Amino acid sequence: MTAFERHTLSNGVRVLTAPMPQAQSVTCALMFAAGSRYETYDTNGIAHFAEHMFFKGTERRPSARQIAGEIDSIGGEFNAFTGKELTGYYVKCAAEHRDVALDVLVDMLRHSRFEPDEIEREKGVIVEEMNMYFDTPRDYIGGVYDELLYDDQPLGWDIIGRKETVRAATRETFLDYLGRWYKPDRLVVGIGGKIEGDLLERLDSLLGDLDGSAPGGPAPLEVHENGAVKVHTKASDQAHICLGVRSYPLEHPDRYVLQVLATVLGGGMSSRLFSEVRERRGLAYYVFGTNHSYVEAGSLYSQAGVDINRIDEAVTTIVEQFRRIAEEPIPEDELEKARNFAKGRFVLQLESPQGLIMYGLRRETLEGRTTEPEEVLAALDAVTAEDVQRVAQDVIAAHDLKLALIGPFDDAERFEKLLS
Repeated sequence: MTAFERHTLSNGVRVLTAPMPQAQSVTCALMFAAGSRYETYDTNGIAHFAEHMFFKGTERRPSARQIAGEIDSIGGEFNAFTGKELTGYYVKCAAEHRDVALDVLVDMLRHSRFEPDEIEREKGVIVEEMNMYFDTPRDYIGGVYDELLYDDQPLGWDIIGRKETVRAATRETFLDYLGRWYKPDRLVVGIGGKIEGDLLERLDSLLGDLDGSAPGGPAPLEVHENGAVKVHTKASDQAHICLGVRSYPLEHPDRYVLQVLATVLGGGMSSRLFSEVRERRGLAYYVFGTNHSYVEAGSLYSQAGVDINRIDEAVTTIVEQFRRIAEEPIPEDELEKARNFAKGRFVLQLESPQGLIMYGLRRETLEGRTTEPEEVLAALDAVTAEDVQRVAQDVIAAHDLKLALIGPFDDAERFEKLLS
C-alpha cells in the first residue's frame, strides 16, 4: 500500500495526494521549486519578501484582513515558509472546507496585487524581522556557517536578504522574480488528510490555465575554499558555534548512512555530542549534530551555545567526537539505537496530514519523485556499522573541518589551531 498518489494536470502542474481516511482534517499546500538560491545579488531577499506580500490582498480579497478572515471563518490555519531551494504555502482546515482553502491559496498565489504602498509598509516589517534574526545568535549562526561554506553566492546568502536589497524592492522586482520561476513545471500541489470529491477537477479549474515554463535553473554551485574559520564578533555572554564538514548532496546513494551517522553524533539526549559536551563537561545548554543537504551540496555539522570562557574546550571536544566517529567502528548496540531513533522520529513526522504531505512535497519538488515511507525505513534498517565508518572516513577524514562562531572574539587564527 502506498502513502502517496501522483497526478499531473494537462499543463504540467504536479498533484501529490496523501489520503488519510481516518483524519477529519486536510492540509492543502502549494510548493515551488524556487527559493533564495534563485535570486541575484541585487534581488537577495525577494523570495522571502514575496512570501509576505502574498498575504496582503488580491483582486477578490483586497486586504490581509479579508484573506485572514476567510481562513478564520472555516477555523483554519495558514502559513508559508521560504527556503533556499523551495517555497511553500499551506492551509490546514476541516476536510469539509477544502475547496475554500484551495481557492484562497490559489487566489493569493495567482492574483496578489503587490500594491506599492503595501510593499513600502512591509519593508519596515522585514527590516525588523532582520534585526530580530541578526540579534538572535542561535538563529544567525547558521547563516554565518553557510557563508563560510558557500561564500558569496546564493547558497551562502541569508534567505531574509540584505537591508539595502529589501529597501530597494519595487513591484517590478516581485513580478520579474515570480514571472520567471513561479511556473507550472516548478509547482507541486499537495493535499493530505481526508480527501473526498473530485479533487483533480477542482484543481484543474483553479490551475489548469496556468501556463509557461521556467527553463534552466539557478547558477551552478561553485565549491571553493573560503578559509576554515569565520568569526562574527558580537558582545555576548554565550558563544554560538557551528562546526562541521562538507558532506553529500541530497540524492547521494549514502544519504541514509549519513543520516544514521549524524544521529550517532548528535541526535537526541543520549547522542555522543550531548553526552560529552553537555552532560559530562557542562560546556553547553544545547548541542546537536545533524546533516543538511541541498541539491548540489551538503554539510554534516554540530551546533552549540557554549560558555565563552570555555570555548576552546568546547571546540576541541566537538572536534574529538568528529575524529572519533571516523576512526573507531560504532558498537552494534549504539548503531541499533541510532537506527531506531531515526526511524522513530521519521514515523512521528508522518502521523499528521501536514507532516505526511510536507514530507512528500519536499521530495517531489526537489527530487522529482516521492520516496514511500517504507523505502526510507528499509534503507535505514540496511545501514551497517561498516557503512557508517566508511562514510565517516569519506566525509570527515577526507575534508577539512569548518568553524563558524558568534561571540566576543576577533582572532580566527586562535580557533584554526583547534581544528587541526
